[in-house]
Amino acid sequence: MTTVIEVDHLTKRYRDTLALDDVSFRIEENTIYGLLGRNGAGKTTIMSILTAQNFATSGDVRVFGQDPYENSRVLSRICFVREGQRYPDDAVPLHAFRTARLFFPNWDQDFADRLIAEFDLPLKRRIKKLSRGQLSAVGVIIGLASRAEITFFDEPYLGLDAVARQIFYDRLLEDYAEHPRTVILSSHLIDEVSSLIEKVVVIDAGRILLDEDTDALRDRAATVVGDSAAVEDFVAGREVIHRESLGRVTSATVLGALTPADRAELAAQGLDIAPVSLQQLVVRLTQHAPLVTNGADA
Repeated sequence: MTTVIEVDHLTKRYRDTLALDDVSFRIEENTIYGLLGRNGAGKTTIMSILTAQNFATSGDVRVFGQDPYENSRVLSRICFVREGQRYPDDAVPLHAFRTARLFFPNWDQDFADRLIAEFDLPLKRRIKKLSRGQLSAVGVIIGLASRAEITFFDEPYLGLDAVARQIFYDRLLEDYAEHPRTVILSSHLIDEVSSLIEKVVVIDAGRILLDEDTDALRDRAATVVGDSAAVEDFVAGREVIHRESLGRVTSATVLGALTPADRAELAAQGLDIAPVSLQQLVVRLTQHAPLVTNGADA
């Protein structure tokens, strides 16, 4: 598969704050990525540098094989939609969409009109007078209707209610199936987006903890529940990323796929196995000590 973004040893400092610490990873074409992590982990900084809205302290970034800075050939193929996107004070959504139509060569006006209707967006109300949800809808519509070859969504949909967010997820998947492109979603709503994303990049404290296919993560961890002594005996020597106990019952989340022998041992000891959701895994990893990554330098 073709690589469209290459990041090598990227570091970003803000005075005394190290926002990105020697980060390296690759983004492939026609894939939906989840860029996941806590507030302040470095997600927005990465997106801003990749879209030439911020500068790296050191390291190398290539988008479509080129430096994106002041490069119209690259930037015209990218759409970056972020929460709190700024617009001119007198702008209305209609102005924003007309501008986007001029900038993005793959803009689909029919698709934009459909989304405007579904989000019930008032086109002639000043953007500064819109509700948070309506403002989020403006960004989502631009991100989807642009059909840019690479689209970054930096949590612009947080202002949407649950129904509107589901519209966004449904239309994204429908349109992605017909018009494949690279989509990078930054989100705190991990359970909601877990069914959308094909690859996961987890960042914490400016370093990559995880860079894997979503399917490969299904067996990445498991939670063992049962008699405390039996659980502790089973997890001895394994990497435990979370442990809870209540009385004589312990729940321990361990990294690593369980083998048939492991499962047989658990059954013999009367221990239960609970799956670990993507959200649980990300939460546990970012609470845990630094890990050796797969597929990325950290």
